[in-house]
Formats: sequence, C-alpha cells, structure tokens
Amino acid sequence: MESFLFTINAVLPIILCIVIGYGLKLLKIFPDSFWGTLNKLSFRLLLPLLLFKNIYDIKNISDVGTYWPVLLFSAVAIIVLFFIGLLIVKLFIPEDKQKGVVLQCIFRSNYAIIGIGLIELLAAGNETAKGIGAIISAVSIPLFNVLAIISLSIFIKDEGGNRPSPKEIIIKICKNPLIIAVLTGLVFLAIKSLIIYANGFTYANDVLVDSNGNKQSVFLEYNGVSFLYTTIKWLAACASPIALIALGGGFKFSAIARLKKQIIIGTSIRIVLVPVTVLIIAYFMGFNDIRYFPALICLFSTPVAVSSVPMASEMNNDSELAGQLVVWTTILSSITLFLIIFTCAQIGIL
Repeated sequence: MESFLFTINAVLPIILCIVIGYGLKLLKIFPDSFWGTLNKLSFRLLLPLLLFKNIYDIKNISDVGTYWPVLLFSAVAIIVLFFIGLLIVKLFIPEDKQKGVVLQCIFRSNYAIIGIGLIELLAAGNETAKGIGAIISAVSIPLFNVLAIISLSIFIKDEGGNRPSPKEIIIKICKNPLIIAVLTGLVFLAIKSLIIYANGFTYANDVLVDSNGNKQSVFLEYNGVSFLYTTIKWLAACASPIALIALGGGFKFSAIARLKKQIIIGTSIRIVLVPVTVLIIAYFMGFNDIRYFPALICLFSTPVAVSSVPMASEMNNDSELAGQLVVWTTILSSITLFLIIFTCAQIGIL
C-alpha cells in the first residue's frame, strides 16, 4: 500500500500540472502563441539546468567501477529497445513526423523526475541501491537524449526532400541544449569528485563532511559562495512544472480519436511490454535483488519523459502526439507501476 500511495503521489502532481495548463488554455488568459514560447523556455533553459543539476548532484561516482555490470546491462537494454522500436515504427507508424515520437516513447522513460524519487522509497535503508540508482542516471540520461535526437532526426526530410546525413545528425546532437547540459554536468561532476577525493571528504546522511565530521562544501558551493548553485537549483525546480503546464496548454482531447492507434502502440509498449520484458531478462541475468531492482524498475517502468514534448516541438516532429503519449503513459503508469512493484515484492526482490 505504501508503494501504491507513493506511486500515486509521484504521478498526480504531473497530471495536475497538465490540468492547470489545460485550464489556463480554456480560460484564454494567454494567447495561443504563448504555449509554444513556454515550450522553448523549457527546452532551451529550464530542462538543461535540471539535467545539469541531476548529474552534478550525484554522489559516490566511484561506484561506477564497482557496479559496471548493471550499468552495462542498462545501456545495452536501452540501445536494443531503440532498434526494436525502430523496426516497430517503420512497420506500424505511417507518418514520418510521428515515427520518431513513438520511437522515443518506446525506449525513453521519465527516470530523472519520477524514477529517482521512486527509488528513494523502494530502496529505503539500502544505500547501495540508492547509489546504483544515482550512477545509472549518469549513463541513462545522456544515452536517452542522444538517441532521442537521432529518433527525431532520421525520419524528417529537409526542404529538398532529403533525410539528414550522419554529419548533420551529429551536429544536431552537439548543438542540443540537453546534451550540452549533460556533458557540462559530467565535467563539473568529475571536478567535484576529484576535489572530494583529494581532500578525503565523505558523505554522511547526504551531507559532505571532513575526517572530523565537520560539514563541507565544494565547487559551486565552495567556501559558502553558493549563489550560482542556488540559482541553478531554483530554475531547475521550475523545469518540470513549466514543461507540464505548457503540455497542458497544447493538449487537445479532439486529437485522441485521430491518434488512437499511435497512442495505443506507444503507451502499451512503454509501460507494459518494455518493463515486463526487460525486468524478466534482468532477473535471470542475476540482477535479482534489492541492490539492483529498484533502479531497474524505475529506469524501464516509468512513463515517457516530459522533455520529449518540447524536444519534439523544437525538432519539427508531431509534438501533439508527444504530448498525448506523456499524458496517457503517466496516467496509466500509476496502475502498471503498482502491479510491477507489488509483484517484485511478492517474489522477494524488493
């Protein structure tokens, strides 16, 4: 019951933010062009800062070497899902602007927002499981974003009717604000980790302390000069609510009938077929205890990422379909996540 309540409490704020955006749209407080502008703000500033902060805040980066098998499994699983999804959309999704949207729904989860929070409950009292969840984000977040850019690029033709070349896709990856934020976060994380290691600092109850137990801060918070980190933290906290409100402002119930097939395909694969298949494989590969399963559940069972909507809009894909997939995978994942968590608990791996 506690897991169910946590899942509901994790999902309902997302739904309510979408409802608020939709309500504001009905009230016509803002012009229709406002919602596109809000999407640009999310994609170009707020979501990049959120990704940067998520990576910069990772603790115990040295665990990457210790738990490399589960990191490798996660990365390979995401890549395999990408190629399976590629085959599925080529077979079943006729519109080019919708193929990349459904494809990213298949392999890309909301690990950064819902997943990491859910791990805190599932891994309560198990610091190893929490640590694995954190370091998986350093692998999954860059991979999700690189593959998402590829997904949203390969089916879209230019004005001459040509598909982008590999060079053009690489340029798009390098110029993408989310990728830049992730890479910058990894650089800052590496520098911070070196400072922590060189000074012999450790974490105690999520607080950095020296050998005498005195509280310490490093890098962006160094010597108490924390204004830059505080600014990033404030703006990052706005990222998800604003992206969701923008999603609600652009949501259309009338689109459901037209996009029913695409919604059913994307939603059923994202929150049912992917988690069931990957988690069964993980179980039989030996990742079948409390150290690994909280992170794996959250990585493969959560709904499609909120950032998929502004990214689809910026890259000339069907952002309306992307919004529908976020809404329906989020709503229905409150049921599927509970069933997955309950089943794993019953067989003793949570």
